[in-house]
Amino acid sequence: MYVHMKSNKVLTAFLSGCLALSIILTPAASAAGEEQAATDLDLVQEVLNNLETYNLSGVDRDTLIRGAIDGMVNTLEDPYSVYFDNQEAADFGHQVDLEYVGIGVRLQYTANEVYIEEVFAASPAEKAGLKRGDSLLKINGVRIQDTAGDELSGAAGSQVTLLVQRGQVTKSFKVTRSEIASISVTSSMVGPKIAYVTISGFTQTAGTEFVAALNKMRAAGMKSMVLDLRDNPGGYMDAAVDIAEHFMDKGIMMYTADNSGTLKPVTITKGSKIGVPVVILTNANTASAAEALTGALRDNKLATVVGTTSFGKARIQSLLPISNGDMLKLTTDKYLTPNKEDFNHIGLAPDIKVEGSAAQLITAMQIAGMSSIEATGDNHIMSLNGIPFAGNLGLVRKGNLTYASSRVLTALVEGEVTWDAKNKKVIVTNGAGATSGFSLASKDALYQNQGSYIELSAFSKKFPQLTWSYNAAQNLLKLAVK
Repeated sequence: MYVHMKSNKVLTAFLSGCLALSIILTPAASAAGEEQAATDLDLVQEVLNNLETYNLSGVDRDTLIRGAIDGMVNTLEDPYSVYFDNQEAADFGHQVDLEYVGIGVRLQYTANEVYIEEVFAASPAEKAGLKRGDSLLKINGVRIQDTAGDELSGAAGSQVTLLVQRGQVTKSFKVTRSEIASISVTSSMVGPKIAYVTISGFTQTAGTEFVAALNKMRAAGMKSMVLDLRDNPGGYMDAAVDIAEHFMDKGIMMYTADNSGTLKPVTITKGSKIGVPVVILTNANTASAAEALTGALRDNKLATVVGTTSFGKARIQSLLPISNGDMLKLTTDKYLTPNKEDFNHIGLAPDIKVEGSAAQLITAMQIAGMSSIEATGDNHIMSLNGIPFAGNLGLVRKGNLTYASSRVLTALVEGEVTWDAKNKKVIVTNGAGATSGFSLASKDALYQNQGSYIELSAFSKKFPQLTWSYNAAQNLLKLAVK
């Protein structure tokens, strides 16, 4: 990905395994250091000359030099340190800024199928008529099971043909690929004045986008916020700091330390308090700058974290410009949370652990103040109170019996779910600690594709606060709690 440089400034960035960029000024070498460097370079030059002069099959000098550089970097055994040529640096920057060529969909992969979880607004996919929930059968005539997984990308202006299953109907779509510049911050007002804000990546414009979303939510009467950082791989750390300033007026956002080992606080002094309760959603793909923001708000007691443990990348890379125009991305610092937690390779544990994307969202909404929820959807899609979200209800039909995800059902009644492998039962524990069992033998439960499902009539008998209905014509399930 490409790191844009503006006004002679190298912007800092974090992204899934490449992250946090900052300019570094190296001190001048001492005379002894220069002498040693000259000796080392003479040795490298001697080997290079011998290879060029005597190697039987001949050599390519540029390949040798790149191989030597890659070899030096690889000896660090650091997956985040990489040497970029011009094109690689450009690709890096595009990835950080969520820029790519494609059709504009987010796919969900299961053991049995691949389906569209989200269609981006104004994307080629939306214009072609694709919808969330469509199950992909073929790409350019090749069965989805036989594809490599990257066939939706390609040159801008080229076409891709998709065969999809929509309900009981099979449809074919021709979609023209184009350049996609994803919006990094989206927002909507849900339920009783709950602002739902998603940050998909910390791009150069994420700070500005967040301010616009925050102002819109405040104008709509925001009383709480759910901040969704799931699947956020990071991006520019400057953007994360800018956004943190809209949650906290002052305090420590994080600590950093270079190879000297000295911890230095990164402080916020002129921020502003968010003024409402905040719930942060995280999962195993919440990484880098997203973890820095999560840790800052958690440790400063400004947010409750719901979901699963984050990725665990607490190391900072700097982009160092090379004289030939290339770039060296090198790990130069580590960072710790305000409570000095080094979570590298460990991740940040949530305050409330919840498995499953739909159950996580429902739990976060309840904590944020949503007491009445109507969830509709099937095994691909989900809407809460009429607003579409990523996730699904885990709908399964077996004859005349209707099942839904045990995680979704348990979240709706604010309970906890466990699997009793010995007795082959789903155990649901309510807020008072009472348990209810749903067994496979009685057909009150199913266990398939590494997930458990509960038959809805059986569940509603034990948890009457949940009501449900199933529309066979639309294959649509409705679950409601009040």
